[in-house]
Amino acid sequence: MNLIDELEWRGAINQQTDAEGLRELIEEKKISLYCGVDPTGDSMHIGHLIPFIMMKRFQLHGHQPIILIGGATGTIGDPSGRQTERQLQTLEQVQNNVDKLTAQMKKLFFDDNSEVKIVNNYEWTHNLSILDFLRDYGKNFSVNTMLAKDIVASRLDSGISFTEFSYQILQSMDFLHLFREENVQLQIGGSDQWGNITSGLDLIRKKEGQQAKVFGLTIPLLLKADGTKFGKTAGGAIWLDAEKTTPYEFYQFWVNTDDKDVIKYLKFFTFLTKDEIDQLEVKVKTEPHKREAQKVLAKEMTKFVHGENALNQALKITKALFSGDIKSLTADEIEQGFKEMPTFHAKKETKNIVEWLVDLGIEPSKRQAREDINNGAISMNGERVNDVNVDVTAENSFDGRFIIIRKGKKNYSLVKLN
Repeated sequence: MNLIDELEWRGAINQQTDAEGLRELIEEKKISLYCGVDPTGDSMHIGHLIPFIMMKRFQLHGHQPIILIGGATGTIGDPSGRQTERQLQTLEQVQNNVDKLTAQMKKLFFDDNSEVKIVNNYEWTHNLSILDFLRDYGKNFSVNTMLAKDIVASRLDSGISFTEFSYQILQSMDFLHLFREENVQLQIGGSDQWGNITSGLDLIRKKEGQQAKVFGLTIPLLLKADGTKFGKTAGGAIWLDAEKTTPYEFYQFWVNTDDKDVIKYLKFFTFLTKDEIDQLEVKVKTEPHKREAQKVLAKEMTKFVHGENALNQALKITKALFSGDIKSLTADEIEQGFKEMPTFHAKKETKNIVEWLVDLGIEPSKRQAREDINNGAISMNGERVNDVNVDVTAENSFDGRFIIIRKGKKNYSLVKLN
């Protein structure tokens, strides 16, 4: 199937400005396209992946993706999806975020054969005077039309500053600049970017003529089967930065996907073929207990974002926690796998295990601690403790940093040694 047919099968297209025109264009030649992200934070989360994976699909079909990091627009703030003004960041904060997001993009899109280009809209806007901005660009925008855009109209009751109101002009300038300098003909964005994208098309046609072949395409808002927004968990966002969300946590997020959502996510996020996904869909229906589709999804996504080594590490931690055999884990792997477990702090000293467990609060009393040890319910670092006279020392730890206590089959505690 051609690219547009594939995107439609994957459910990845929400709106297009000219569906037939775009189909004809990409069948006729290879094009340049772009998608942008503002550096409002120092890491993207999995919600940001959706339009950029769309870009990757175009890249795999031979088209030229251009990634825009909004060093300028990030200082302003996109009003879409918000009912309050964004807190403005300092230029130093924005630049730090630009550097972090650029590194993430390179990791996702650059390989030996990659020709992805990364640009920063600060480069072509920071020397623009207010008079030039108003004369060369502001004159091409009708306030009436801008007020009618969904992203602005949704803010009229709560209020919107001139700064955020002008955001769509800046984004339109980006499309015009990339059309002129990089021959970009397509902008991709989330469904909330439709108004900004169409504003960019209007500006290009006013400046370059109605014959300009430019297009816009948006991706649907991804919802879970229960109607809630994808990517939001009780613990917060799932980040692409391994320091914020470890590869193990990242893997676990995907492997815990509901049966009702897993095929949709495989279509949206992975580069598996239709035949491969169809086979997994059959297994979801016939052998749901094996969770094979979820495991494939988790492997594909963890490898894509964090690489093969991080995936293998996540699989190793998962297997160790499932079996209870954690002796083979390194201290770093312990830190990943037990990040969300109940955590206690102890000094590096020799102490009887019964007293040690009670002092930490893992056991409520010495009587209960002795009873659990005698019944074989306590394990330390994967080894069952059967003797109430055992001493706990720093030698029992992982690299002098951690001791893992398991009480029963599933109740783990992480003890950090000070």
